Amino acid sequence: MGTRSTTGRADQKLRTRTAIVRAAAELSRTGRGVTMPEVARAASVSEATAYRHFPDLLSLLREATAGQLPTVAEALRPVAGSTDPVERVAAVTEALLRHVLGRQGAVRAMIAATIVRPAEAAARPGLRFGLIDHALAPTAESGAVEPAALDQLKRDLSVVVSAEALFSLTDLNGLDPEQAITSLVHTATTLTRAALRGD
Repeated sequence: MGTRSTTGRADQKLRTRTAIVRAAAELSRTGRGVTMPEVARAASVSEATAYRHFPDLLSLLREATAGQLPTVAEALRPVAGSTDPVERVAAVTEALLRHVLGRQGAVRAMIAATIVRPAEAAARPGLRFGLIDHALAPTAESGAVEPAALDQLKRDLSVVVSAEALFSLTDLNGLDPEQAITSLVHTATTLTRAALRGD
């Protein structure tokens, strides 16, 4: 009897946790702001229950959005087969920024959490770094650019191919999202061309 009761409680805990993660994932896809109270309401649990399963919104969003990240293959699909670094950088820049735009409420919440707790920054997905590495992989393999210059280009691109850059253009510069994406793709490709020329 005791074992069955313990198993039942464990099953209920798992169902509750799954409902919380599912609710957070669904809310993150709306692009609206995501908060723990909203997630709890959507999961039909109390906020206290949500916090018993997840110590903070960042840990919940990390789990809830893990399966939503675009793959490298998806990001590079528009230029599949191309080894042109400019084309490849443009493709991954646009893919990342459109992903951010579609989930901006969750992305903003994750950025906010890591700004006030910088030690938690590693908890963010860091998707941009993998996409940039893959976009520039043919260039790295060709040896056409010095390794130090390539590393500098990757650092430069990581500032531009980012949610922070997108929000800076939309929130502070007043661009609509499409204008912001176009501007950042332009900047990323300009940086790439300049690095390839050795400027």
